[in-house]
Amino acid sequence: MNDLRRVHIVGVGGPGTSAIAVILAEMGLAVSGSDVRESPVIDRLRTFGVRVNVPHDPSVVAGCDLVTYSAAVRQTNIELQAAASAGIEVWTRANMLAWIARQSRTIAVAGTHGKTTTTTLLTVILREAGQDPGYLIGAEVPQLPHSAHWGAELFVVEADESDSSHRAIAPHATILTNVDVDHLDEHGSFEGIVASFDEYLAAVPGPKVVCGDDPSAVRLARKHRALTYGLEAADGGSLDVRATDVRFSEGGTTFVVTSPLGSAEVRVHLRGVHNVRNCLAAIAMAGEFGVAPDVAVRALHNFQGVRRRFDVRAVDTGATFVDDYAHLPAEISAVLAGVRAEHSGWKRVVAVFQPNRFNRMAVLSDSYRDAFVDADVVVITDIYASGTERIEGVTGKLVVDAIRKAHPTKRVEWHADRGALVDFVAKEVGAGDLCISMGCGDIETFPDEVVARRRELSRAH
Repeated sequence: MNDLRRVHIVGVGGPGTSAIAVILAEMGLAVSGSDVRESPVIDRLRTFGVRVNVPHDPSVVAGCDLVTYSAAVRQTNIELQAAASAGIEVWTRANMLAWIARQSRTIAVAGTHGKTTTTTLLTVILREAGQDPGYLIGAEVPQLPHSAHWGAELFVVEADESDSSHRAIAPHATILTNVDVDHLDEHGSFEGIVASFDEYLAAVPGPKVVCGDDPSAVRLARKHRALTYGLEAADGGSLDVRATDVRFSEGGTTFVVTSPLGSAEVRVHLRGVHNVRNCLAAIAMAGEFGVAPDVAVRALHNFQGVRRRFDVRAVDTGATFVDDYAHLPAEISAVLAGVRAEHSGWKRVVAVFQPNRFNRMAVLSDSYRDAFVDADVVVITDIYASGTERIEGVTGKLVVDAIRKAHPTKRVEWHADRGALVDFVAKEVGAGDLCISMGCGDIETFPDEVVARRRELSRAH
């Protein structure tokens, strides 16, 4: 559809669709949208010239060349039905993103974990090098003006395997961060996930940068002759871009990166080995586009982080409250290991986790059994649905049982009720403790709720 002039977005206030709206507007298209309520996101979209209607109205699709929609929007939506009746083409968000990616030389970041951070790191490195890359990032980034931008030449984007949109994007170049178990409803099995990434890499004509530390990823890297990065190759082979002398300190990490372009010391305000790998991936891909190591090092040193990635939300009477997006076992384990490695002197680490998706927990709850080994106290709440249907017998208690069975001496608490959860943590966490709440649902507001409750309790005394 090369004659695209006007696009309407249903559910434009969502994180993915609002980013697409910004990009389409910056491309010079006429963009309209709708949502169920006003929000700061919608106010910001209007500054980009996006016409937003609240609430939904079937008349707003008249005259559009195309209608696209958020994954949260049901097919019964009155605007989608009006578009279908008028013969207007309707695309999913994934199809819209694939069209955008075809308008530029796209660098896609794929993999089960680390996509958002790696996409952001690569973007800030390219900007530091004086380039004007377009980008679409699945989180707020304090040092970028918006989570999306249409640039001059390159387009950096996350390639999501949850709905196989990574294969629809058809990028010029790609990073593959790792291959882990998730989205079995889409791929059927772990072998299906590996096969999807195999097919994906085979279709990429330009540079391929793949994590060599990951057993499944490194096999794909060797097969597709990709540039590899990491700390120690899972197959015992060599790595093209490698980190050595990794040192953790309060609030950051230092390491030496060695690549075909030379060696340099990197200091970054990120925690954990997983973020060392994310940095290596960005350095390696930036090098493929002519960015010198010293420029990458400077960009990483100035990197201010990504919202909801070890996001310190409050320090209250000596207790530190942190919010993190980690929601899969490997992500949780990596975050907690990073906390332990930096030796910041916290008395205890209290980990609060909100499981996500009933269909995910029905299959993967047992895989969380070892994810919390670096926490002193583990608190589990009930499942955040994320649009999935309830399944009989599937609750957050499955995660509790898995942890208790594997680690009988570990203190694991179960609070399905949000009010009871907030009250328990408010009273449990003391001076010198770190409370880190994790998940990709409404657990995001949990630190604020706990701090408010602690202050209520303090006033009562």
